[in-house]
Amino acid sequence: QGQLVDSGGGLRQAGGSLRLSCTASERTLSSYTIGWFRQAPGRQREFVAAITRSGRIDYADAVKGRFTISRDNAKNTVYLQMNSLKSEDTAVYYCAAARDEAHPYEYWGQGTQVTVSS
Repeated sequence: QGQLVDSGGGLRQAGGSLRLSCTASERTLSSYTIGWFRQAPGRQREFVAAITRSGRIDYADAVKGRFTISRDNAKNTVYLQMNSLKSEDTAVYYCAAARDEAHPYEYWGQGTQVTVSS
C-alpha cells in the first residue's frame, strides 16, 4: 500500500538512451521529493537524482549532463531520462519518495533493471 511503481528499464548499448518512469496509484507524487537511486551488483545503493516539491533538482556527479529528472504532475509520474549510457550505469534503479528534504525516503519502488553493454 502506498508503494511506488518504477518501470522502463532494459538493455542498451553504450551511448544509447532509456527513460525510466515512477508512478503511484495511491500517492500524489507532486507532494513529495522524488529521488532515483541505483544499486549495482556487489555495490551499495547510491543516489542518482532528485526533484523536490518546489522543483529543485540535484544530480550525482557521475550522471550530470547525461541524465535528466522531470515531473509530469498531470500523469502523476516522475521520469529519469538517461542519455549517453555507459557500462557503469548498469544497475537496478529505484525511485523513492520523501515528505521533504528534511525527511528520509520512506516509499520505494520495486526496482527496474538497466543493463548497458559496452
